[in-house]
Amino acid sequence: MPHFIIDCSENVIRLKSADDIMQDVFNAALLTGLFDESEIKVRINPFTYYKNGNSSDDFIHVFAYIMEGRNADQKAKLSRTIVSKLKAILPEVPVISINVMDFEKASYCNKTMI
Repeated sequence: MPHFIIDCSENVIRLKSADDIMQDVFNAALLTGLFDESEIKVRINPFTYYKNGNSSDDFIHVFAYIMEGRNADQKAKLSRTIVSKLKAILPEVPVISINVMDFEKASYCNKTMI
């Protein structure tokens, strides 16, 4: 169920392939023990045009959408694990961040639930 959507500057995928970045985020999420391997979904959106404040510094931001039920410590561990991995593989990228948001069970639906 967790979805990890990676937004990044286009240059980031010149430094490391999109497939490698997605696999590293996948592996980091799996390492937390919060998710089953078969449930983790990762996508990447490289941006050609963007502004980071008053600069065009490279960036990576991960939007993590997870099913409600994890506590604040588990979410913090997920954030730290993913940012640590991205920092290790792309130390030259000055802006690396993540935010974790909950899906509500009551309003979530997918094809298999119909």
